[in-house]
Amino acid sequence: MTDVDNGVLHTLFHSDQGGHEQVVLCQDRASGLKAVIAIHNTALGPALGGTRFYPYASEAEAVADALNLARGMSYKNAMAGLDHGGGKAVIIGDPERDKTEELLLAYGRFVASLGGRYVTACDVGTYVADMDVVARECQWTTGRSPSSGGAGDSSVLTAFGVFQGMRASAQHLWGEASLSGRKVGIAGVGKVGHHLVEHLLDEGAEVVITDVREESVRRILDKHPTGVSAVPDTEALIRVEGLDIYAPCALGGALDDDTVPVLTAKVVCGAANNQLAHPGVEKDLADRGILYAPDYVVNAGGVIQVADELHGFDFERCRAKAAKIFDTTLAIFARAKEDGIPPAAAADRIAEQRMHEAAAGNR
Repeated sequence: MTDVDNGVLHTLFHSDQGGHEQVVLCQDRASGLKAVIAIHNTALGPALGGTRFYPYASEAEAVADALNLARGMSYKNAMAGLDHGGGKAVIIGDPERDKTEELLLAYGRFVASLGGRYVTACDVGTYVADMDVVARECQWTTGRSPSSGGAGDSSVLTAFGVFQGMRASAQHLWGEASLSGRKVGIAGVGKVGHHLVEHLLDEGAEVVITDVREESVRRILDKHPTGVSAVPDTEALIRVEGLDIYAPCALGGALDDDTVPVLTAKVVCGAANNQLAHPGVEKDLADRGILYAPDYVVNAGGVIQVADELHGFDFERCRAKAAKIFDTTLAIFARAKEDGIPPAAAADRIAEQRMHEAAAGNR
């Protein structure tokens, strides 16, 4: 337990990255379920965030990821203007091998035991069909299929929101919101990335893609024989000559001490969560003159969709809310310039102010 005590528990109780209200460790030996549910902040309302199913190297790593993701959801939901706090769950295991109906039902029972303090949805390794199973045991489940009363695939509006963030970045940096003629590199063309490709091509952008799954790249290239090219990996993508925008759309930590110095893009705006590998990377980006659109702001389209599902889903209403990511992103850039800080810090300040005001009002 030493590593956990010195790492995860220190983060939870003593660091600036902690302050979580509740962390639940879940186990059902009959199904093989091992899961972590982290609730960071409920000042704005019940915690809302997806369920990640991933083969973590250790239980401590899984807990740490849940803590980081839950905290990120507090900020995301606050900046999206939602009446929800931040939470996240992770299921430890290989979704291709370990995911079963029995396991998902057991997980649903654990979420239900929280009585609505945490509302779950899809994330990496979980899909609409999985949420339909979870919902059989838990009413606080979103991201379900339309046939089960849900909104379906939230990646559609996630991609739309990222696209709006790109347009805002272009407006701020180049004086016009159009992406026509811009070269955009997308790392990860799975759930969200392949929708983002469509928006960019419709806008007249040139798109360069990469993905660890060859079939995902092939699907895009077969559909779009012109306008899209591919490179072998992310290392090649971040070095593409003439790249205007880099869009990390896979797992987090995409921006680190090795990546930032060689990045050719003038803008970073993507769908991945927790893109900054550690504190200070946002300053490194700013020092190189690279405009960073905070990930949790621009990728909020999906959470806007699943939150709306709780009140009777209306796609056009959600799309209109997601379109406001354009204005929110511009406001963050303006606040960053006014305060003389990187955009990521400006977004944090705005989100923290909303959470603080809500907490004060609840006292």
